[in-house]
Amino acid sequence: MEVVAIVTVLAVIEYMILGLQVGQARGKYGVEAPAITGHPIFERYFRVHQNTLEQMPVFLPGLWLFAYYVSPSIAAALGLVFIAARAIYARGYVTEPRKRETGVIISLIATSVLLLGGLIGAVIKMFRG
Repeated sequence: MEVVAIVTVLAVIEYMILGLQVGQARGKYGVEAPAITGHPIFERYFRVHQNTLEQMPVFLPGLWLFAYYVSPSIAAALGLVFIAARAIYARGYVTEPRKRETGVIISLIATSVLLLGGLIGAVIKMFRG
């Protein structure tokens, strides 16, 4: 399960980096706190960070449930796919919001597999005892 813990930390570090990028964009584009609107590029960084936050409470339980009930190594691999997909999403969204779809789709697939796998594994364990 150590590999899953490592992937968890990597996902949180990625989230922290996205937060730092929001702060940098805030300074670069002159958007003073607590404002969350202003320059369009700042708003893109802000949305990337917020959208990633919205994904974390779905991704993290799925990661750990899949690891526990199915396979830690496969969960970790899917977690790395999620992390890479969020980076693709971030780069696409900041460049041009319509370019975010690839990252969204890949992260949605990874998260869905983790959640469904965890659910199926838990149901199987429940009935097998």
